[in-house]
Amino acid sequence: MSPQSDQKDVIAPSGFTPLNQAGKAPRSQQRSGRALLYACLAAAALVLFFLLTARSVEIKVIAEVPADVSVSGLALPLGQRYLLRPGDYQVDASAPGYRPLSAAFSVDDGDDQSVVLTLDALPGRLSINSTPSGATVLVDDVAVGQTPLIDLSLDKGIHSVSLEEPRHLTMTQDIEITGRNVQQQLHIDLAPAWADISLSSTPTGATAQLDGEPVGQTPLTLEVLQGERTITLLLPAYAEWQQRLTVEAGKDADLGTIELLPAEGILALSSEPTGANVTLDGEFQGQTPLSLQLTPGSPHRLAVFKPGYKRFNETVELSAGATDQRAVTLLAQLGEVRFRISPSNAVLSINGIRRGKGGQTLSLPAVEHTIRVSLEGYSSVTRKVTPRPGLEQSVDVQLQTQQAAKLARIKPEITSPLGQTLLLFNPAATPLAEFTMGASRRDPGRRANEVLHPVALQRMFYLQTTEVTNAQFRQFQSSHNSGNIAGKSLNREHQPVVQVSWQQAAAFCNWLSAKQGVRAFYKEQNGIVTGFRPESTGYRLPSEAEWAWAARADGNRLLRFPWGDAFPPDKIVENYADSSSAYITGRVLNNYKDGHVVSAPVASFKSNQHQLYDMGGNVSEWVNNVYSIPPANGATQRDPLGRQGGDNYVIRGASWTLSKLSELRLSYRDYGQSGRDDVGFRIARYAE
Repeated sequence: MSPQSDQKDVIAPSGFTPLNQAGKAPRSQQRSGRALLYACLAAAALVLFFLLTARSVEIKVIAEVPADVSVSGLALPLGQRYLLRPGDYQVDASAPGYRPLSAAFSVDDGDDQSVVLTLDALPGRLSINSTPSGATVLVDDVAVGQTPLIDLSLDKGIHSVSLEEPRHLTMTQDIEITGRNVQQQLHIDLAPAWADISLSSTPTGATAQLDGEPVGQTPLTLEVLQGERTITLLLPAYAEWQQRLTVEAGKDADLGTIELLPAEGILALSSEPTGANVTLDGEFQGQTPLSLQLTPGSPHRLAVFKPGYKRFNETVELSAGATDQRAVTLLAQLGEVRFRISPSNAVLSINGIRRGKGGQTLSLPAVEHTIRVSLEGYSSVTRKVTPRPGLEQSVDVQLQTQQAAKLARIKPEITSPLGQTLLLFNPAATPLAEFTMGASRRDPGRRANEVLHPVALQRMFYLQTTEVTNAQFRQFQSSHNSGNIAGKSLNREHQPVVQVSWQQAAAFCNWLSAKQGVRAFYKEQNGIVTGFRPESTGYRLPSEAEWAWAARADGNRLLRFPWGDAFPPDKIVENYADSSSAYITGRVLNNYKDGHVVSAPVASFKSNQHQLYDMGGNVSEWVNNVYSIPPANGATQRDPLGRQGGDNYVIRGASWTLSKLSELRLSYRDYGQSGRDDVGFRIARYAE
């Protein structure tokens, strides 16, 4: 027993606490305890509220490596799922080798929701090498550089890589790029694009050319690129040898030994005069000047000749590869030509060279020559002449004034495409080039619209000898019917066409112009004549002045009636309203019977002083002019055609329906626009 054990246990007094104070904590401790309890309860309530109101959302990231994901706001991760209360959030995802991605999404009250994020891989890196190096690299048909090419950035996926090098075959290969900054390597061995071509020559030492470029001397072996190639051998004094080859890569060829032939001699040949014919050994070679190729070491027969000159013959010989020049002067064979020229001061030119004035006799080579005789104010004459040795020829030339020559060129008579005859008239060359239209106030039967007024006709014109017939008009308008009256037909083939409006008559003229191939005289719009072209030589209606001149002019006087100046006619001259047509017209020309109740076939009566038929009868005729009453004492109108358009047009001449003195006068004027059974027309056109 230790000394301590010998000691007596000491009993210490214990503290005393009254019963009413036992277990009672201080007041401050009580308050903090309750706050903690409440906080825990609130937290538990919040957690329980979150769990009850949150929704499970799967956030799936598509990438080949694990990705880091963060979601904004209060989110409870459970693997790939997150507990999130309904609302708007932002998710951020990242992974090695991919571009970071941020996206906004919303959570609704649905039980199972998901968000899919696809990360975009970073480009891969491709290094390309080739044998040989220096090849042009094309990726997806776009040039990107030359080999070696290091760390070329390419998007993930399959790409086409092509390598091009002038002396090698193009190689193309597809490669799949991993992306994600992954390094990849590609090496391509290029195949040669040539073949070895061997050749020699006899004699050796010829210069070889490949596509025109020197490449060595024979014998030799060439690396020739594939394709169409031309090999040429050249050696002085020998003819050029050439061959076209189709070379395939890798297919070598031996052309063997090529025997070169001695080169032909070259003769440069000219002559005076030029253009002489040349033959060599009887074969035609062309005309001088020209170069001739002569087989070396042999004589050749050369001939140079031209019509009108003596033939030149010679034997020529050249050595291999030699060149020479020859100039041959041909001796002319002459013939005499006597020129008789009027006027005597007219200039004679031969082949463009002036040879003097007036008549003369010249010795000219016996070939065709072009002669021209000219004088100011006269129309020039050009002719061809071929002199003949030993035989004198005569050439007579009499120049005409330009006006006379112009008249000589214009035909006195023409025929339309329908066979209508038109005669040429030149009032300017007659005593009545200027005359007065209309009638005097003292003229019995004169009407108010026949005002006297002066006109002048200067342009030559053609005028149809007869009125247009039904047969002719129906070639333009096949359905046309001139009709009949009181059982008497107006529609027979050779009767003048009637029931034709002014517009139809003008349209017929334009149709004729088109068939003739000349510019239309009348302007048309939507099938309606709206005016005319004064400069045109197309078919038209005669002007009122032309019609009046053609009907009335007789030498130096103007006729009052077709038969003269007295009324009534004492003989049958035209088709009028005679006794046989009284029951139709109600009019009668006493003691006159022309044999036709209605219109007669055209040209049934004698022509007038200008060989024109029916100018004063049968049917009245449309003319070009718009109807108007001319002013008295006005200025002289030259070739008047009237206004471009109007409501009514002038009608001239009597018809089978008329019989009165006033109506049968050649100055009688009527007007209208629609067709009538007694109105037709004839055609005209300007000569120039």
